[in-house]
Amino acid sequence: MILSQKVAIVTGAGKGIGKAIALRFALEGAVVVVNDIEQGMADGTALRILQGGGKALAIEADVRDRKQIIEMFRQVRERYERIDILINNAGVRKDVRSYLMTDKQWDSTIDIDLKGCMNCTQAALKFMLKQNYGKIVNISSSLPPAFWYKGTASYSAANSGLYGLTQSLAVELGPYNINVNCIAPEFIDTDMTRSIARGEGLYLDDLKKFAVAAIPLRRLGKSAEVASLALFLVSDEAAFIIGQVIRIKGGP
Repeated sequence: MILSQKVAIVTGAGKGIGKAIALRFALEGAVVVVNDIEQGMADGTALRILQGGGKALAIEADVRDRKQIIEMFRQVRERYERIDILINNAGVRKDVRSYLMTDKQWDSTIDIDLKGCMNCTQAALKFMLKQNYGKIVNISSSLPPAFWYKGTASYSAANSGLYGLTQSLAVELGPYNINVNCIAPEFIDTDMTRSIARGEGLYLDDLKKFAVAAIPLRRLGKSAEVASLALFLVSDEAAFIIGQVIRIKGGP
């Protein structure tokens, strides 16, 4: 198995892309630390892994809260003694027109999507630098976030930040055998996509009609397809790939 004996932390793994990544990593032999802001959601993913014969630990933690993240990593250190892989997947998207956006709405998106990524990365590096080994994948979004959405100022800013953070970290950490890359999915059939569609007054079938017209493959993507790319990036097959933002959206 590709990830046998590896310890992986996946944030926001209670559903959607994070859950798909956690399940795929477990199938490939990884010990998966399933993180989510809701314990019940984390437990659900971890239970799926355990029922399938895999190894998992569910931990509730808010990526915005540095103390909670430090405590999560402390628990992982006590139990497994190492961390090989970090998937920074936790994120939110709440579209609000820029002239209506409050400080709280702006801060919420930036703090979860961007600051949360940095909080987890810094905690992981305490392990990875000593090991002289690590794989970090940030889950972002293609920009512009979608071809017909408005009100994405905070989301676009956070994702642009993730692009720059990925490339800066890659340059800094490459000499320590730590690979940092970014996956930017778009047009993936997830709860977030459905929520955005509802916010625009659309049903999923309506969204598919809009999306299919713009996607060469003529369909929405699947979370499992994003998970396959994440698996490749954290495998030793991708050892010479760092600092890349890879878009997965069914087209160029």
